[in-house]
Amino acid sequence: MKGEINGLKTLILAENSSTYYIHCFAHQLQLALVAVAENHKEVGDFFTTVNRSCKRADMVRDSQTRKLAEAIAVNEQETGQGLNQEMSLKRPGDTRWGSYYGALLNFEHLFSTIINVLERIEDDPSTEPKTASHAWRMLITIQDFRFVFILKLMIEVLAITNELSLALQRRDQDIVNAMKLVRVGKTRLQEMRDRGWESLLEDVILFCTKESVHILGMDDEYVLPGRSRRKAPQITNLHHYQVELYYSVLDMQLQELNNHFDEVNTRLLTCMASLSLENEFSAFDREKLVSLTRFYPTEFGHLSDSFLLRDFENYYQSVKNDELFHGLKGIDELCQLMVKTKVNISYPWVYLLLKVVLTLPVATASVERAFSALSYIKNKLRNRLGDQFVNDCLVGYIERDLLNTVDTECILEYFQNMKTRRGILL
Repeated sequence: MKGEINGLKTLILAENSSTYYIHCFAHQLQLALVAVAENHKEVGDFFTTVNRSCKRADMVRDSQTRKLAEAIAVNEQETGQGLNQEMSLKRPGDTRWGSYYGALLNFEHLFSTIINVLERIEDDPSTEPKTASHAWRMLITIQDFRFVFILKLMIEVLAITNELSLALQRRDQDIVNAMKLVRVGKTRLQEMRDRGWESLLEDVILFCTKESVHILGMDDEYVLPGRSRRKAPQITNLHHYQVELYYSVLDMQLQELNNHFDEVNTRLLTCMASLSLENEFSAFDREKLVSLTRFYPTEFGHLSDSFLLRDFENYYQSVKNDELFHGLKGIDELCQLMVKTKVNISYPWVYLLLKVVLTLPVATASVERAFSALSYIKNKLRNRLGDQFVNDCLVGYIERDLLNTVDTECILEYFQNMKTRRGILL
């Protein structure tokens, strides 16, 4: 939809040159994650193996159920409400990378069960030779130090990005908070790169010991799979796993985040950060706010820089010392409080600027979900709905939280009074 040449963006800008395009933050995060999986051959191979393992999800679930029942029978497993919920392998969705985090967590928890299932498939005389061979290859791949290392590494990375993804999909998200969340996500990944190697390696070794996976000596020579030792680079396991895998994956993740979120560093969004309420308006910057007004010449073009500087400074001094304006969570709450206290009347240009910023969409998944809702509203049984009726149905579906507050009896009474009917709806 970006369509810089002939697409939707160009058509909208032809109507209003001050309409600014902000790509979906949640989608940008997904593109960054996909890029790492596609461009790093070892990570890409790892996710291919995980996807293939999900084909036997039913056998894994049954095996885990039997294993859990045996543990409970000998009092090795606690019982109680909310405990021992059914767990199985999840097939991660290509368009929802948050599902990969849940899939990897389950894979880690069911590791021994997956091994047992693959061994049963391989040893079963009734298994087709091709399937048995595939199970054998999977066993070799999964019971390998490299696989366990990438499993633990990607769980740590996706734990950080999953929190960011969930936060960016909130329907009440605003631009300032979105920028903050992206910045926090990058900082946490950078901290993991700088100080997380030792703890990750320790976690991998503990897991390998528990699951009887051969542990590599970090000072031993690295053996490149499928390559002759004469042609393989003379490096240690430590160099490969720390530099070529750990640092490489995290550097690629940080680079992709910077590439896909480069709009955060643009002048428009940087100026918006000056409206942040954190630490008693510590980010307030008059010059940046004046620069922000210049993106909207129709509304602010007739005002001089000196006038706006004085007006913004007066506003800042007014709200800075007012306890009512302390502790607000977002610029939407600031707008509401300005109206409530009539500050919007005293500083109309500040209030207008806040409203303009609030109209800028921090795209969340709610937009895509609205399009996805079409498959529920207009399906094979209802494929002749008119545009107006489809629109009305979608409004009810998208705003169902609000619709649920309406009493059903009121709706029935409204339709009953529209015209005389044979039956009584009430």
